[in-house]
Amino acid sequence: MTEQHTRRDEQQRLEALSPFELKGELIALADENQKLEAITMINAGRGNPNWTATAPREAFAQLNLFAVEECRRDWDEFADLGGMPQKAGIAARLKDWLGKHSDAPGAAELGAAVDHGIDRLGFDPDAWVAELADAVIGDHYPEPDRALVHTEQVVHAYLAQEMGGAPDSGWDLFPTEGGTAAMCYLFDSSQVNGLLNRGDKIAIMTPIFTPYLEIPELERFSFEVVRLEADRFTENGFHSWQYSPDEIDKLKDPSIKALFCVNPTNPPSVKLDTAAVDQIAKIVEEDNPNLTIITDDVYGTFVDGFQSLMSVVPRNTIGVYSFSKYFGCTGWRLGVIAVGKDNVFDEQIAALPQAKKDALAKRYSAISLEPEKIRFIDRMVADSRDVALNHTAGLSTPQQVQMALFALHCLKDTGNQYKRDCQAIIARRMKALTEGLGVDLPQDPNAARYYVELDLLSWAEQHLGAEFAEWMRENYEPTDPIFRLAEQASVVLLNGGGFDGPEWSVRVSLANLPMDSYRKIGSWLRRIGDEYTTEYAQRDK
Repeated sequence: MTEQHTRRDEQQRLEALSPFELKGELIALADENQKLEAITMINAGRGNPNWTATAPREAFAQLNLFAVEECRRDWDEFADLGGMPQKAGIAARLKDWLGKHSDAPGAAELGAAVDHGIDRLGFDPDAWVAELADAVIGDHYPEPDRALVHTEQVVHAYLAQEMGGAPDSGWDLFPTEGGTAAMCYLFDSSQVNGLLNRGDKIAIMTPIFTPYLEIPELERFSFEVVRLEADRFTENGFHSWQYSPDEIDKLKDPSIKALFCVNPTNPPSVKLDTAAVDQIAKIVEEDNPNLTIITDDVYGTFVDGFQSLMSVVPRNTIGVYSFSKYFGCTGWRLGVIAVGKDNVFDEQIAALPQAKKDALAKRYSAISLEPEKIRFIDRMVADSRDVALNHTAGLSTPQQVQMALFALHCLKDTGNQYKRDCQAIIARRMKALTEGLGVDLPQDPNAARYYVELDLLSWAEQHLGAEFAEWMRENYEPTDPIFRLAEQASVVLLNGGGFDGPEWSVRVSLANLPMDSYRKIGSWLRRIGDEYTTEYAQRDK
């Protein structure tokens, strides 16, 4: 067996892995190359950004210092023990404290955040500051367990600002341990409460974040999956990563119980265009009124004019948002689930067969004398702690405080400077990547550019011909380019095929590396392309 055949066999074996697991194999190759060539590894496979929002973190630090002082004010009998922040007069004490520490990093940010809650959101000063101080200390379980009262209102205002507006009735929010926990809670409670049953037919808009492909295949769900493929191209042959009306029309099938989407998409990082959003809304209204839509909108803040399905089709949509990417806080684990107060999910639960309703009543009977009246979002809270531990449910209170401070940072940023800065970081990295590639990518107002997905074979077919592209397919595995990059250049990219995208595509994260690294990635991609053209020219020699 030739060395090339052995290489293909190994690549075929590894292609069965999730791209996030395959990444480990590529890093191992790159590490080996580092030892041999002393080349600095470039890992553009990671999704978390290399920037952090500093002002809200400084505000958190100052709030914590103030709250500790409040604890000592309450009780200082022992050297290292304090009491608890007390509500009466606490807003005035904070104002006085901030005045004394006006030069401290974060003092002005904290003061402006608190004032925004009072002046713009109508909070009672003492109730608002007392919640912040007690929560940052973390001396109580979350109360209410689903979301702290003022935190929920702050995050609601932020989502309304960034997701295209809130429905008239508003959303109920459930802060969670990142978008990851939100996904797990959604899948679990949807099945427990009969919204989705084992073997049901669901639709997934692809390409998509790999877990949305893998979770439905788990034995406990075994969903029948209908794929809606991003099948549209621009006039010059690039993927637009949009969906034709025929693809979206698949949702007219009333046997499709749910639609899963990431918007803007991952990995292409392109928001659904207005036509697609409007078509989905029309299908829900006219053809499939009980469709459950689960939309993951973590990248929505990176593109102008974003409008989420949770804003357009609020009765049918469960929204998931994570703060991790925009604020550089993956390790904080800050996510939120949003469900419209007026929704089809509570209606569907109320319409379940009596036997199922009786079983659910028994399940939740320990936490309510009227368990049948518990709303779906509150059932998720209970289910997240196996119901019996509902009294200790909820995201930790210090996490909720940091979430609120992140949200307030953007709510009071009337000029959208933070958004402009994040977009500028990504834009200049995109420019460096395309300069290294030696290509011009089309301007796309729908593109967030947090990631970019490059279809290498499609580009080769357009620029080098169909015969060359067929030779590539016959002689190499779709993951061969990313293995070459890891081995030769210590460049780690993820394979787009692992996200149900084009097999020969690669995902480049524009969020996590210095700008110069993207020029190198582009140059190495072009060099790998030159290797293929050289091999093709010498194929008969």
